[in-house]
Amino acid sequence: MSYRIIYVVSDSIGETAELVVKAAISQFNGTASTTKIKRIPYVEDKGTIQEVIALAKADKAIVCFTLVVPELRANLIKEADQHGVVYYDIIGPLIDKMESSYGIAAKYEPGRVRKLDDDYFKKVEAIEFAVKYDDGRDPRGILKADIVLVGVSRTSKTPLSQYLAHKRFKVANVPIVPEVEPPEELFMIPASKCIGLKISPDKLNHIRRERLKSLGLNDKAIYANIDRIKEELDYFEKIANRIGCQTVDVSNKAVEETANIIANLMNQPNT
Repeated sequence: MSYRIIYVVSDSIGETAELVVKAAISQFNGTASTTKIKRIPYVEDKGTIQEVIALAKADKAIVCFTLVVPELRANLIKEADQHGVVYYDIIGPLIDKMESSYGIAAKYEPGRVRKLDDDYFKKVEAIEFAVKYDDGRDPRGILKADIVLVGVSRTSKTPLSQYLAHKRFKVANVPIVPEVEPPEELFMIPASKCIGLKISPDKLNHIRRERLKSLGLNDKAIYANIDRIKEELDYFEKIANRIGCQTVDVSNKAVEETANIIANLMNQPNT
């Protein structure tokens, strides 16, 4: 059986070009089984382009390519024209149109789609991490986390963990309760990875009372008792001092504001 051959040339991995070629092939009945796609990834020099064009000429093949570096694109087109090889530039014309329409220059960096994909998957991984190690449910997460948040109940530990996850930080959070000894892992990590969440007694009292009301419960419960709150906050201060961690006052801050403060602290040198 004779095969049609299509060379897929890319300065990255070549997945995008191959998918486009396969989509085009699917529009012709019976050609999928009689067409071979030969992918040539990570093309970075003119020598490789000359070799591919020579092979394509011998095979009477089409060359489809996604080369974003202008010099390589121009070289492939020149070589193909000189040798009578049929070629198709998959991404170049679109980049040119975008530059012209938007009035901005492209970066011309190979592999940026994959970089974006990697960034997306890191974000998903961080979100899943925040869910798995929320509210101290598995102390092992403390040792794996980029950031560990500690604080009493209703100091926004969970929403902060999720918000920071979208910034690709793996965050574990640990509730501080006077009757419960904190997990030993909390004292095994560098203090710089830990952030204590402070809050004023009055603010916490208000938040907890509103929380009880929203649940249809009595807002006079011990959970919202001001003396109990002060006891919890005193205990929190002792734990934070024992860890030696930095603290952020969340009393009058939105989650976004607190998260940005924490992210900045993490990104500072020697923290």
